[in-house]
Amino acid sequence: MVDSARDTAEDLELLNRYWAAANYLTVAQIYLQDNPLLREPLRPGHIKPRLLGHWGTSPGISLIYAHLNRVIRRTGAHVLFVTGPGHGGPAVVANTYLEGTYSEVYPEVGQDLQGLRRLVRQFSTPGGISSHVGPATPGSIHEGGELGYSLMHATGAVMDNPELIAACVVGDGEAETGPLEASWKAPNFLNAARDGAVLPILHLNGYKISGPTVLGCRTDAEVAALLRAQGWEPVVVSGDDPGAVHRSMAAAMDGAYGRIRGIQAEAREQGVTGPARWPAIVLRTPKGWTGPREVDGQPVEGSFRSHQVPLPTVRENPRHLAQLESWLRSYRPEKLFDDDGRLVAELAALLPDAPLRMGALPASRGIGGGELPVPDAGPYAVDAMPRGQVKVHSTAPFGELLRDTYLQTADDPRFRLFCPDETNSNRLGAVFEATDRCLVVPEQAAGTLEHVSTDGRVMEVLSEHLCQGWLEGYLLTGRYGLFASYEAFAMVSASMTIQHAKWLQHSRDLPWRAPVPSLNILLTSTCWRNDHNGFSHQGPGLIDSVLSLSGSVVRVYLPPDANSLLAVGEHVLKSKDYVNLVVIDKQEHPQYLSLEEARKHAAAGASVWDWAGNESDTPAADGHRPDVVLACAGDVPTQEALAAAWLIRRHVPELRLRMVNVIDAMALTPPDVHPHGLSQDAFEELFTSDVDVVMAWHGYARALHQLLHGRTRPERFHVRGYNEQGTTTTPFDMVVLNKVSRYHLVMEALRRTPRNLAGAEDLLGYCESMLRAHTTYIREHFEDMPEVKDWAWTDPAN
Repeated sequence: MVDSARDTAEDLELLNRYWAAANYLTVAQIYLQDNPLLREPLRPGHIKPRLLGHWGTSPGISLIYAHLNRVIRRTGAHVLFVTGPGHGGPAVVANTYLEGTYSEVYPEVGQDLQGLRRLVRQFSTPGGISSHVGPATPGSIHEGGELGYSLMHATGAVMDNPELIAACVVGDGEAETGPLEASWKAPNFLNAARDGAVLPILHLNGYKISGPTVLGCRTDAEVAALLRAQGWEPVVVSGDDPGAVHRSMAAAMDGAYGRIRGIQAEAREQGVTGPARWPAIVLRTPKGWTGPREVDGQPVEGSFRSHQVPLPTVRENPRHLAQLESWLRSYRPEKLFDDDGRLVAELAALLPDAPLRMGALPASRGIGGGELPVPDAGPYAVDAMPRGQVKVHSTAPFGELLRDTYLQTADDPRFRLFCPDETNSNRLGAVFEATDRCLVVPEQAAGTLEHVSTDGRVMEVLSEHLCQGWLEGYLLTGRYGLFASYEAFAMVSASMTIQHAKWLQHSRDLPWRAPVPSLNILLTSTCWRNDHNGFSHQGPGLIDSVLSLSGSVVRVYLPPDANSLLAVGEHVLKSKDYVNLVVIDKQEHPQYLSLEEARKHAAAGASVWDWAGNESDTPAADGHRPDVVLACAGDVPTQEALAAAWLIRRHVPELRLRMVNVIDAMALTPPDVHPHGLSQDAFEELFTSDVDVVMAWHGYARALHQLLHGRTRPERFHVRGYNEQGTTTTPFDMVVLNKVSRYHLVMEALRRTPRNLAGAEDLLGYCESMLRAHTTYIREHFEDMPEVKDWAWTDPAN
């Protein structure tokens, strides 16, 4: 434990000068393009023509960074710095530059005058860096451009990472978001014996971009009570006198570090008997602290006006230019940097040694556990023969594979499943044979709980935000996992998925960042089989969201059966630097492919299912040219397409039918759009170049049309998908309502067939009569007709 009583007045003054250096570089990045240390009088030409950035939160971030450095120097702690107010980008860049990490990562931004000039010129300029704490910022696993995710990322980062402390700065604007409000529940899910610790630092500076914050308007006692109710033990540091705040902050940091190590030592020696009351710090300082007090007669420091650029017209307004120069010189840069532009020696001595710098922490670069030992899928494979007649819960075998992944990593934990209270519902309950749900509860509350323990590694909490955010923090620090969700409610965290994909896309261009395990999202309880829950549970929108993202980082898989899910699963669990979206229903479904066939199918992305079509049985003069292609993607659309093929082959046997199943949605795109895109030759080998294609698609039809843009004659694809028709009804009625039923597919295929064939008119009449009969039957019997419910694939010729 450190002892803040050892700090002399000289120690604190050095700390204050370091803080001044960080503040100086922050302001310089926002305003300057030249003359970085004011070695000559400031002129309009030294100022950037476009002033972008955020000053208001930055002094608080630098204060926290400086005091964490002090703790690291004294204790050797491994501290991950997570910045919720992403607008504080220039402050984090300034601190990583001062510690030396930035120059190591970007040698052109050296520790000299030329390097300082590059540092200030690059900020928020074309060809430079963004204003947020993005992937390009050393030490960061969290951008913070979209607010609300910092504390959950910090929490996920420390899971199975016992030596790590994630210091998380939570802005008081960010604290108003729903995801952040949920994140305060972290003490109920952190096991002090095996996990690291999160140290939240709630920074109350009172204002958002143009208005007050809720918590900033509450008293210290009220804010502390709110945190205590969530399981934290807060300490308040407040004031506007730097000397007093430094003393209080040093004591608060020392107390928090000592409490963290005390909690961990007790848990690791005596076991965990209930939730620990982890420390938290509430820091209340003025917004825009040390900046201009007034500009043009309006208050700035301590007000919303300091949020972005306090002096907006420096190039045009001589008074603003003079005020900026006075502001910059108030930090006394000549006392902070030597003649060569380096931080003076007595301040550089305050910084941690290279391995412990927060900008260089291995965990922040994705360096965590080793490779994931995913079991071979063979032992979990389903015997799918005879095709289409065996029914299983398609996700259950995958649950067994996940169970054994837990077992194989028990001695070196680096895998977790995250799911909103739906693990059993989604037929993944086999994992509970290997581990429990994690919940750190008092002993008196544990009596009636099943598969719940402090040692569990299945993370269930009824918040899609928390599940995905914890997993993202876990992945970005080098471990592996899976987020399983009901399909419709994955849209709750869809924006997080988009932000994570953006992070991965930019990270790929940074050689100093290690590839990180992929964000794997398993969507089950899908739109087609939530007939018991109804319209609110029916929505395949996440597919659309993911398809719109960069092809370099996203993958969308629609396995038609259990073995196909195993083939996809064993691949995505080991992959890195992707967002893998896997969509398959949890209910019983027919099985079609052996594991060997499924693996080949998954590798190809899309395949002709010769056994379902009849081209080889009906040779044509022009060589096996089909009259129509019947295609499908997704388990329920596959079942309906196969039933349609069966009806066509039985009733119109002369129709030459080709059956194509798509498991990798990205295979449909041109190869210049996505690396999985089939070549034009391969695409035409599946779908021909001019034959009409009737497509049964899992999601919204528009999403598939988006994928087909750029293909030959995309208008020949007639897509049937989910079209926002749903209710509490029978399973087959869901496909009828959305016109994706076997009968609708048959009628569409017959309409698109260029030849007049015997039996076609009779089959059309049969389909129309069956649709009428269906509506009457379900309203009388409340279940599907036997002709539908009991149908199974057989050889149509028999």
